Amino acid sequence: MSDSEEQEMSFLQHLEELRWRIVRSVIAIVVLAVGMWFVKEWVIENVFISMTKTDFITYQFMCDYFGICTDEIPVEFQSNKVGSQFTYALLVCLVGGFILAFPYVFYQLWSFVKPGLRESEKQVVKGITFYVTVLFLFGVVFGYIIVAPLCIQFFGYFTLSPDFQNIWMIGSFMSLIISSVIFTGLLFLLPIVIYILSKIGIVTPEFLIKYRKHSIVGVLILSALITPPDFISQIIVSIPIILLYELGIMVSRRVEKARKAAQLRN
Repeated sequence: MSDSEEQEMSFLQHLEELRWRIVRSVIAIVVLAVGMWFVKEWVIENVFISMTKTDFITYQFMCDYFGICTDEIPVEFQSNKVGSQFTYALLVCLVGGFILAFPYVFYQLWSFVKPGLRESEKQVVKGITFYVTVLFLFGVVFGYIIVAPLCIQFFGYFTLSPDFQNIWMIGSFMSLIISSVIFTGLLFLLPIVIYILSKIGIVTPEFLIKYRKHSIVGVLILSALITPPDFISQIIVSIPIILLYELGIMVSRRVEKARKAAQLRN
């Protein structure tokens, strides 16, 4: 058998491995989504609808500790498309299944990439599944506890005229919460992204420090896009992102230090 045939088989074997890892990830998501289907009414009521109630954890905390109390948000919901409630019930279950299965999904993808790394690189990224999972879940919680409630509260109270009522489509309401949660979860992976870019030499600590001010402006703009247009909300969302950027600088410094130490040894 020629070398080219061996390489082709090796390539096809890699594709086959990737396919099965994706299949296992999809199965995990679907299984958890099916499990959520049996409690979908509880999820809709206690995870989504509860965000319009005064006893929601965020509003209760702001009232107890900051004296910023809110009345029940004056919104009503409607569904004016055939099958929309069923469609969004499926979406909620799939998104919930993805969030719950995220550690396993990332583990499957990382297990596919890991064999291609050098032994020294494997040691450097040891425990990455744990760190990625923790950061993503922290981001999801932050999005659900902070970002989504601020958006719901602002848009729930905002009206152009007392004659206008806020009657929201259920799809719009649920999509706002889901997108806020998923987007914030991915945003919290910023230190991991900086680590990878530092590892392959695209960014350095000096580069990140040099453009820190530009990054802060970008963070403020990003916060304005994912939060209501009020200063307090933007600051609340901006602070953890800026802290994550600073953490990314520390990570990049560590990568740079390890690279220089390896060069001295060689």
